[in-house]
Amino acid sequence: MRFIATADWQLGMSAHFLDDEARPRFHQARFDVVRRVGELAVEVGAECVVVAGDVFESNQLNRTVVARAVEALNTFQVPVVLLPGNHDPLDAASIYDAPAFTSRVGDHVHVIRSSGVYQVSPRVEIVGAPWFSKRPLNDLVAQACEDLPVVEQGTFRIVLGHGAASTIDPDPNNPASIDVSALSEVLEQGKAHVAVLGDRHGTLEVDTGIWYPGAPEVTHRREIDPGNVLEIDVTTTPASVTKHRVGTWVFTTIEEYLTNADDVEALNHRLMEFPHKERTAVWLALRGTLSTKQRARLDHLIEEYRDVFARIDFWDRHTDLVTVAESDDFNDLGLTGFALHAFEELAQKAKDDDSAHTAQDALGLLYRLAAKEQQ
Repeated sequence: MRFIATADWQLGMSAHFLDDEARPRFHQARFDVVRRVGELAVEVGAECVVVAGDVFESNQLNRTVVARAVEALNTFQVPVVLLPGNHDPLDAASIYDAPAFTSRVGDHVHVIRSSGVYQVSPRVEIVGAPWFSKRPLNDLVAQACEDLPVVEQGTFRIVLGHGAASTIDPDPNNPASIDVSALSEVLEQGKAHVAVLGDRHGTLEVDTGIWYPGAPEVTHRREIDPGNVLEIDVTTTPASVTKHRVGTWVFTTIEEYLTNADDVEALNHRLMEFPHKERTAVWLALRGTLSTKQRARLDHLIEEYRDVFARIDFWDRHTDLVTVAESDDFNDLGLTGFALHAFEELAQKAKDDDSAHTAQDALGLLYRLAAKEQQ
């Protein structure tokens, strides 16, 4: 039995870090990838698709988002199982009870509404652990797996949960951490074939048979290996897992130490090589020391690349570029009068710890304006 595992679609996420021009493309990509998941299921002969939580960004979304999500889900030709997670729990305001969802969704779409075994088809069972609030006080997966019998011959059972696995949870006191050793024991005892978890947005095998498929489209620059879904075949022991790349967006951080003009041009070539800049967001973590002329060149490049990248900007907390005002940079510009006086004053302030960064930025602007006047 083969199925597709995915999670963390987060349809309707705000993407506040993108500007008004790029944000609609990013939103559309999230709906497009849902359709690709359905198409992939048919291509590989999957019996169903399971989504391990956070289908929606929240329970308070414009009904247009819900309607578009349902339209995408209704294109699936196999059953698709949705698990409410921490972003879209089954609380009093659940999006899964909204008329925009219930009145349009097809019968092949299954929402896990209770903890325990759910029958998807005569031979496929889901052990579901849905969230009923944003802050559960216990291990929901362990609760769903309590008193599970051994899987009967000819039946395939998938544990479907959401949350931080105990072996990677940064909070050692989190009562809702998923106990990896207990879950591994469930698999070893033949009570389920594989476990699929949501919450971590990058693909990761936590332990044998316990997988985070990750988000099918990237949501944050710190994610490791996002943009995938998993094709899982449970007719083998352990289950056979194939990763499929479905995401089209890239979020990346570039760390560079810049000290001269060659370094600036090397960064330029690195940025130039990105193939789909309109679907790429770049955060620059730059350190080093540049002359005013070199810094002006860098700023000019960044301004130009903002026209083609979905986002490109400095990651302020990780950027420490010092600009040194070298007289040689300005000699060829023939500054006189007010401009010369401004240069001399800014050059002096650039050495002052209290106003150095502001003065350095101003020197760069002065250089660019003066150079432009000479063109």
